Amino acid sequence: MLPDPSSHGTPPPGASVRGRLLVATPPLDDPNFDRTVVYVLEHTDDGAVGVVLNRADDDADALSDEFDLDDLDAWAALLAPPSTIFLGGPVGEDSLIALAETERGSTRSDEAWGELTGTLGTVDLSVAPHDVAGSLQRVRIFRGYAGWSPGQLEAELQVGAWMVFEAESDDLFTSDPSGLWRHVVRRQGGRLAWIADAPDDISAN
Repeated sequence: MLPDPSSHGTPPPGASVRGRLLVATPPLDDPNFDRTVVYVLEHTDDGAVGVVLNRADDDADALSDEFDLDDLDAWAALLAPPSTIFLGGPVGEDSLIALAETERGSTRSDEAWGELTGTLGTVDLSVAPHDVAGSLQRVRIFRGYAGWSPGQLEAELQVGAWMVFEAESDDLFTSDPSGLWRHVVRRQGGRLAWIADAPDDISAN
């Protein structure tokens, strides 16, 4: 009997999953989210917002033509490897979201910084990078985001579309986005490790 991933990590009804990972349960019919890992930025009664962590943008070089940001090239110099823009989700693809990690022990309270949890937060890309770069360890920029209307994410969680796991800072700035889904599932151990190492199409074996 194969392990049922949908039985793992489902939070109790009404619990917020802000600051945690949504890991797509295979197979997920929506191609936008198949085998994705989403970091949840906000989750309230009004809905939820997150960014997909494991889809790099193959056309990142075209961003400078689409976004009126004088300092975009300077921000690019601060990106964690692989130094490219990531596809955060199918909503708001004309917008950019920057996640950053501060040096451990340092704090920020300026308007350019939006704290998420601990040393993780969002950075306002309209500010000059040199004004904030001093205390930043890693930066990742996402194009678009994943959004859920009120009750939508809760419904998806109840039917087992997502596994919910604790996030590690390295997940947000992974240097191996294509391997992140397997890595996160594998580290849960037990029967879930089988799912991480299983082929994408089990029926093909």
